Amino acid sequence: MSHLTASTMLWFCPKYWRKVLVEPVESRLKQLLIQKATEIQTEIVEMEIMPDHVHLLIKCDPQYGIHKVVKQLKGHISRVLREQKSR
Repeated sequence: MSHLTASTMLWFCPKYWRKVLVEPVESRLKQLLIQKATEIQTEIVEMEIMPDHVHLLIKCDPQYGIHKVVKQLKGHISRVLREQKSR
């Protein structure tokens, strides 16, 4: 990671604020976020998962773009969790 970092608080929720982020989804979500963050060289400083929303404090390279980090994280977890639910 670059010596320059941007710290940002992210907040997002499932569609229609459904309270679906409970066990076992909560544990899997944590794993997926950590895995993807490592892959895109982003550090998750703090993470809190509530039944209807997620709070993340992240550090990333500002040249990469915070919007790209959000897109990568949300796209990955959404795709993987939907695939696993349909099995």
